[in-house]
Amino acid sequence: MAHLPFSGIASFARAPIVESGGEWRSDVAVLGVPFDIALGYRPGARFAPRAIREASLRYALTEEGFYDLESGRTRLAGLRLADAGDVELPSLETELAHARIEEAARQLRARCSLPVFLGGDHSVTYPLLRAFDDVPDLHVVQLDAHLDFTDLRNDTRLSNSSPFRRACEDLPNLTHITTLGLRGLRFDREAVDAARSRGHQLVTMRRLTENLDEVLAVLPTEKAVYLSLDVDAFDPSVLPGTSSPEPDGLTYGLAMGLIREVVRRNHLLAYDVVELAPNLDSSGRSSLLAARLIMETLVEALDAR
Repeated sequence: MAHLPFSGIASFARAPIVESGGEWRSDVAVLGVPFDIALGYRPGARFAPRAIREASLRYALTEEGFYDLESGRTRLAGLRLADAGDVELPSLETELAHARIEEAARQLRARCSLPVFLGGDHSVTYPLLRAFDDVPDLHVVQLDAHLDFTDLRNDTRLSNSSPFRRACEDLPNLTHITTLGLRGLRFDREAVDAARSRGHQLVTMRRLTENLDEVLAVLPTEKAVYLSLDVDAFDPSVLPGTSSPEPDGLTYGLAMGLIREVVRRNHLLAYDVVELAPNLDSSGRSSLLAARLIMETLVEALDAR
């Protein structure tokens, strides 16, 4: 008999708990990356993997899957889902942490068809992407209020402002980045120029709301895509629990619409959700939204395969 959401051990959606390097195989596997020492503002993202797991118990998956009202279909039935726990990270050694994150991501890739990573601040996307250095013509789709393509911030190269800059320097196979939802007062002109010089698509929130069809036309198609979702892409009224919120962000419906289009048009390689700071939202709704978003993305991605 299934536990109620507030009881039992909190694995992601009640998935079996496995060792990241063990002898197992699954369709989807979840890995926590509780790291937030690269933040430039409010900490707390280290607590996100645990909070997302707890919130995900609301969407515990059974063999029967989820019945969908609109389509009349049952979705995710029979899905083999595993929870590989968290990367064991040092407290303050960033480069050692990155090495462990990359290795854990490689182990996860070897054991599942679709890895899902629970950050952590956005700096973790850099070592995660290094685990996909063998994928030709790798594309990233990034939902984010901020570009995260800064070269240096306060003399720091490995901050949550720089993951995609470092990844582009290290990974010749990373050929394109599409960033959706950009907004705010504090853009780095050098970072913007550097991203544009590489041909990256920089889509502002205003462009999304004023001409969605034009935006959909520039999304990648028939590519191998790594999807990176910084939860500050959402409007703070929707998701307040994040380090650096920006007003006038995505609604849940618009975010899922964009994700749906991305996964239907491409092959989704992996998915990370970062920058959730559950300590900044005492209501718990930010964690609940993040968990729901992950489950719904899995529905869309696996339907598209």
